[in-house]
Amino acid sequence: MHPFALAVKAHHVHFTNSFSTESSISKHRLTKSLGIPKPSPPLTFLTRISGFLHFNSIDLLLRNSGSKVVEGLRFDGPVMDVDEIIDCEEGGLVVETCITRTLPPALTLEHGLESISEAVNKLKTDPPSSSSGVLRFQVAVPPSAKALDWFCRQPESSEVFPVFFLSRDMENPTSKSLYLNQNRGVFGIGAAVYFTHPAWCDSEERTKPKRYLSTNPIPITTYGFMDINFNTESSCIKHEAGSFYFFVPQIELKELDDISILAVTLAWSNGMVCTFEQAIQSFESSFCQVSSHFCSSTERYNPRYVRSALTKFNMMEDKTVQMVCMNAITLGRRDFGCDFMEMREAPFSFQFSFRFSPTLGVSNNMLDNAIGMNYSLGDHVNINAVWASLLIEECSRLGLTYFCIAPGSRSSPLAVAASTHPLITCIACYDERSLAFHALGYARGSHRPAVIITSSGTAVSNLLPAVVEASQDFVPVLLLTADRPPELLDAGANQAINQVNHFGSFVRFFFSLPAPTDQIPARMILTTLDSAVHWATSSPYGPVHINCPFREPLDNSPKHWMSSCLKGLDIWTSSIEPFTKYIQVQHSHACKSYTYGQMAEVLELVQGVNKGLLLVGAVHNEDEIWAVLHLARHIRWPVVADILSGLRLRKLLASFLETEQNILFLDHLDHALLSESVKDWIQFDVIIQIGSRITSKRISQMIEECFPCTYILVDNHPCRHDPSHSVTHRIQSTIVQFVDFLLKVQVPHRSSKWCSFLRALDMMVASEISFQICADYSLTEPHVAHELSRALTSNSALFVGNSMAVRDVDMYGRNWTTCTHTVADIMLNSEFQHQWIRVAGNRGASGIDGLLSTAIGFAVGCNKHVLCVVGDISFLHDTNGLAILKQRMKRKPILMLVINNHGGAIFSLLPIADRTEPRILDQYFYTTHNISIQNLCLAHGLNHVQVKTKVELEEALSMSQHLGTDRVIEVESCIDANATFHSMLRKFARQSADHTLNVLSQFSVPDTISCSLSICKICRMEYSLYRIQLCAPPTSSYIDHNRSRFCREGFILSLYLEDGSVGYGEVAPLEIHKENLLDAEEQLRFLLHFMTGAKISYFLPLLKGSFSSWIWSTLGIPACEIFPSVRCGLEMAILNAIAVKHGSSVLNILYPLTEIDEEISKRSTSIKICALIDSNKSPVEVASIATTLVEEGFTAIKLKVARRADPIKDAEVIQEVRKKVGHRIELRVDANRNWTYQEALEFGFLVKDCDLQYIEEPVQSEEDIIKYCEESGLPVALDETIDKFQKDPLNMLEKYAHPGIVAIVIKPSVIGGFENAGLIARWAQRHGKMAVVSAAFESGLAQGLGTYQWLKEDNLQINNDVICKTSMEEQVLRYQLNVNSKDFCSFIKVQEIGQRIDIQDNILLFLHGFLGTGEEWIPIMKAISGSARCISIDLPGHGGSKMQNHVAKAMQEITTKATQEITLSIDVIADVLYKLIEQITPGKVTLVGYSMGARIALYMALRFSDKIKGTVIISGSPGLRDNIARKIRRAEDDSRACSLVTHGLQVFLDTWYTGELWESLRSHPHFNRIVASRLLHEDVQSLSKALSDLSVGRQPPLWEDLKLCSTPLLIVVGEKDKKFKSIAEKMCYELSHDEKGSDDLRNQIYEMVEIPNCGHAVHLENPLPVIRAVRQFLTRVNQNSTSNPESNG
Repeated sequence: MHPFALAVKAHHVHFTNSFSTESSISKHRLTKSLGIPKPSPPLTFLTRISGFLHFNSIDLLLRNSGSKVVEGLRFDGPVMDVDEIIDCEEGGLVVETCITRTLPPALTLEHGLESISEAVNKLKTDPPSSSSGVLRFQVAVPPSAKALDWFCRQPESSEVFPVFFLSRDMENPTSKSLYLNQNRGVFGIGAAVYFTHPAWCDSEERTKPKRYLSTNPIPITTYGFMDINFNTESSCIKHEAGSFYFFVPQIELKELDDISILAVTLAWSNGMVCTFEQAIQSFESSFCQVSSHFCSSTERYNPRYVRSALTKFNMMEDKTVQMVCMNAITLGRRDFGCDFMEMREAPFSFQFSFRFSPTLGVSNNMLDNAIGMNYSLGDHVNINAVWASLLIEECSRLGLTYFCIAPGSRSSPLAVAASTHPLITCIACYDERSLAFHALGYARGSHRPAVIITSSGTAVSNLLPAVVEASQDFVPVLLLTADRPPELLDAGANQAINQVNHFGSFVRFFFSLPAPTDQIPARMILTTLDSAVHWATSSPYGPVHINCPFREPLDNSPKHWMSSCLKGLDIWTSSIEPFTKYIQVQHSHACKSYTYGQMAEVLELVQGVNKGLLLVGAVHNEDEIWAVLHLARHIRWPVVADILSGLRLRKLLASFLETEQNILFLDHLDHALLSESVKDWIQFDVIIQIGSRITSKRISQMIEECFPCTYILVDNHPCRHDPSHSVTHRIQSTIVQFVDFLLKVQVPHRSSKWCSFLRALDMMVASEISFQICADYSLTEPHVAHELSRALTSNSALFVGNSMAVRDVDMYGRNWTTCTHTVADIMLNSEFQHQWIRVAGNRGASGIDGLLSTAIGFAVGCNKHVLCVVGDISFLHDTNGLAILKQRMKRKPILMLVINNHGGAIFSLLPIADRTEPRILDQYFYTTHNISIQNLCLAHGLNHVQVKTKVELEEALSMSQHLGTDRVIEVESCIDANATFHSMLRKFARQSADHTLNVLSQFSVPDTISCSLSICKICRMEYSLYRIQLCAPPTSSYIDHNRSRFCREGFILSLYLEDGSVGYGEVAPLEIHKENLLDAEEQLRFLLHFMTGAKISYFLPLLKGSFSSWIWSTLGIPACEIFPSVRCGLEMAILNAIAVKHGSSVLNILYPLTEIDEEISKRSTSIKICALIDSNKSPVEVASIATTLVEEGFTAIKLKVARRADPIKDAEVIQEVRKKVGHRIELRVDANRNWTYQEALEFGFLVKDCDLQYIEEPVQSEEDIIKYCEESGLPVALDETIDKFQKDPLNMLEKYAHPGIVAIVIKPSVIGGFENAGLIARWAQRHGKMAVVSAAFESGLAQGLGTYQWLKEDNLQINNDVICKTSMEEQVLRYQLNVNSKDFCSFIKVQEIGQRIDIQDNILLFLHGFLGTGEEWIPIMKAISGSARCISIDLPGHGGSKMQNHVAKAMQEITTKATQEITLSIDVIADVLYKLIEQITPGKVTLVGYSMGARIALYMALRFSDKIKGTVIISGSPGLRDNIARKIRRAEDDSRACSLVTHGLQVFLDTWYTGELWESLRSHPHFNRIVASRLLHEDVQSLSKALSDLSVGRQPPLWEDLKLCSTPLLIVVGEKDKKFKSIAEKMCYELSHDEKGSDDLRNQIYEMVEIPNCGHAVHLENPLPVIRAVRQFLTRVNQNSTSNPESNG
């Protein structure tokens, strides 16, 4: 019998324990000896005698229920009894691995159900081969709340149990909260898996193997109760302390902040009652029920279903019961260092409904007074109270439970009735205008009408602004306005005005009720209200008005009334349903056919599009945003998303550029349209606009200029929203319905040059805007808009005010990258790669009134943390709304960001500002003020903080996220400064757009090119070492007087394109570089591998981050890890190749002639070529050299100083040079940071009158530079200071914006290429400083700045005489080695790179991890092959390696049985490798192992030191110390191995790489390529054997052996790999503490290196630092071997 079809018999129930308290849940220890439980109160939901269920009748009711019961699969857990596991014999512990398969996101819940149904049906046709298993299908569905509604729609006579709803509301939930806003939670039905503790099983059950469910890597949530024991044999329930019952639902809908997950779990075991066929049948029973009872996408959620459902389900409310949800056990994460297991800290809910059977259910905080409430009208003392009570009760039945009440006498009956109703939440405000906007905000957030109650007179008139906004933006609101009776109208009565049709056409419905009387049937009130609400919630949604006159008495004074007016309400009073139910009939088949015929024209236009645009306007709910994402991905048109769409501020789920498979968002088209050339160029032939309103005026103007074109507008209302009068097709439909229609047809994906140009245009404008905002270190209003995303999370919503606020966020808001990888992220990453933020604003009438009140109401309605951004005038306009904040209501804290520029700044950006006197602007437009916002907040008791800098803003936003209270952040600004900065942003954005279009337009790009704009492929790359003789020592190094010959060495890169074009670049690291020649060559060797076949993009000449993006996305290397000189040479070669391909120059490629013809003519005569002089000679000699250079034509001279001990001598040289050359020549000096502060001051004092243009790097310490500027008064230039500014130059340069810094000396080879050089040069220009570009090469390969004087001969072109050698990509030698071990023969696949001559004892052997092959080491091997012979292998069971036992070999056959008999334990594999090494070399090798390969390498280093010279451990472990941990890990890996064979390698990989360990790898641009390489295994059986036999659970722990290790170790871990970083630190501790205590010697044995910007798969995610670390380790090992020959054997 199904465990939840409980026949609870009286004699089986022990009333000794109740449900545990919070502490008993979290702290209860489950051990074999539990002791005697303490007595506690009985479970009230089983003992309470009420109107629903008598205890003694339970058994009978369950026996006769007729519900289908198919028992789920029982497991031990979800907590573990350590003693039980210790006692398990080998094979007595079984772990079942749950395989989770993620399906593509579904448009609707219906589509999700269909998707899962198809997956299960496919599984039925090809069932798993294993006799047991747990399989889970999950699909992302729209995020709006549906779980509670789905639970409530289940039939009273449900045939499947359990059925439950569990609320996510953990903050003092009440039954009211169910009706207040969308309550997210979990809906579940059926039990696929259940958990009970073995101590409460019968003896036969306890003797069975211990069975646990492993949900690693994707966690599965279990649900249930503590201190309850369900006996599945006797179908009874007992209450025992320490017992528990948890289960995994068959079907589950879990609602998260950003998505919902629909999941199905199937569990079977032929040996445990539930076969695969029975599991399928059980699922089909559950599926049949839930698919027949749910809210379709065409229905609007109505909370009235909740109340009626909870009533009919006979739920018993019990405040003592807690329902617990916790992750099913993830064995690999547990720490087994103790003798017992504690229950994991498990979250619990005090709000849930749980149905055990048709007649038994328990709930907590779901019912309260909402159930069993007999509605009695006869108790009311007067007819006013009767009518008011009818109105309020009918509102609650219609789902209207949020009332906004303004104080007043005439409205007393309504206010009293609302405030005393058990399900109504009331809020009050003394300002009717603010109150109405608050109601509007609530309706925006909850998508349900709020009810406004006001008194008569101008109180009603004050509602008009909010009514207008609600009408214009289709927001449903119900107005109940009290009024004087007719006899008091037009009679001079107090507060009596004509309220009939008071709001005119702005309401969808108006009705003026008669004054309450018992002469009119009371049901008239109900039908009127029902009709009004139907109008409000039917398209076009909007406000409705019921005028309610009342005669006195207005209080509860008794006044006789006739109950005959209640005739016909008997059924209504005995139910909880509304009087009139409005039912929407679904369209007939004929109507659908007609609609399809009408849409055929639209489909034809969409399918024939050439240049399409998807324009997303205001989107009001999450399901619509979800639908838009589906549409955008389906049609793959460029997308312009308005700020109110929710898609303008997106969370990026991948850290690499969007590829053509993803959605192309044009976030900055508005500013690109500032360019006239862009406006002329951009033309769309089909525009689909989703949602009515667009914020950007330039986008709207672009639509007008595109006319005539096909312009399709989709919105659910029938109104005309077409200010440009350009709409050609108006589709009245919900967004979901329209998208569903288009998803059913195939839309051709035309990836064109035009689409690619748009991508580049948007990227470059975005880059320019970001640069200008970041480079300005003052706190600007665009910066606020730019940084808003930092304060937003998936549980946040944004409310933007009107005027400047909404425009700034629309123009300058930016996306952000998530730093967490949740289950939701993993599910969405492969499909959408973005998540959204819900955004709202009052854009119906776009007024600045009522914005604060609306935002507060929106926070209540959407139940999220709301960030409200408004201007100061908007804030002041609605300060009465702040009074609402202090009232107790169910909402999360709100953060208000007020931009205070002391007036209306928007007028400063309009044409009137240029044509009007400042005095008039200030008084009549800006309305300048000095009102203290701080004092206003103080008056309302609000937390307030004022910020004036970027840092203060960042800190305030960060702190506010954790504050837990409402807060106002006031941003100080200035109207004039804001106008100037906006003007500058527009100017530079326009220039950027022009430049981008000019650069791209010069290329002959075919229209059919892919969106990546690939120019062509790189055929190959090679590099040549050059050596040039110098006649003097280079100025970048100190003089070595013992040397008489000097030379300059470097590399020339040659890049060959497919068409034969060749580009050259120079890589020439100097002494001042952080890398040397050998380091650079290693990276060049590495790049040779990746550059072959790489596609060069036309984006690259645009710079501005394009090279960094290309390096990451194309080469898969973090750009910051390439050495500066290497990157400089690479950029040079690529740009040169592009120029050669197009018959142009690099200058013209970067800056087309159309842009620079005039500039060149203006500036060519003013460019100063600077000579360079070493001032180490006497003043007269140096002055003579300077005079000669001036005679040659140099107009600027730089002298190297601080190369002698006395700065006075340098000053004498400068004085003499100035004297000889005069003041028309510019003099610069360079101290190269060689002076102390005092020495620099002394020099500065002596040359103060020498008119120096600047002095470079005068002091040793960076901290003294600004002080030196201020104290000496000399102009200073930065040089070495910026050499390290490669990763974040703008932030690092901030402190050097000081006016005393007049120049920036930029060396492209030192700072990492032209892209970084250009960025720093732009910063210098932005801050009025000189940008001086220095070649820094002193070689003929980089002529300029007078450095040719150091050369012995002229080398204006590449001279083959100076080329020493040329290197090309090395070929990989692949072969097979046969290795005989004790029981079997291995055929090992080998990959080798590097010369075998002279390096017999310098061999690196690379060992991959599980699922890897030797091929993954090839790039690293090529890089290191210049220093060593590099060999990688496919380990036994992997890749192309094969195994054969000796019996099978004798029979000349390989069988599966033979493979299974082979043991692949770590000692066996080590033996195979030892013999393989003997075949490779008679000497020693250095091992490099990753993960599993690292464990093997460490084992060999400790066991076979005679053949191992050194070992590199990458993300490796010495094993598990704890016996229990090893036992569990063995069982878990055995289960994984079984699932690998059962479900196949592809399904296994899909599950494997969703684990936490691969979080960083999943963000890598080549992740899919890496995973695909894991499919290259010839024998899955052998692979599963390797997984099982090489399990860390079967490996002997090596921790103690580390103390005796004599082999040098390099331990490498990724910065983001927390688990293995901890292991590495523990390894280092063990290695440094041997028994003899010789710590100094031990510390020489090992080294730990942490690789930045990567996780577990270090060698794949960030290989360049790994290469350097391995080569340096190899050098040390070889040096130690040379100095200590005994260690060599």
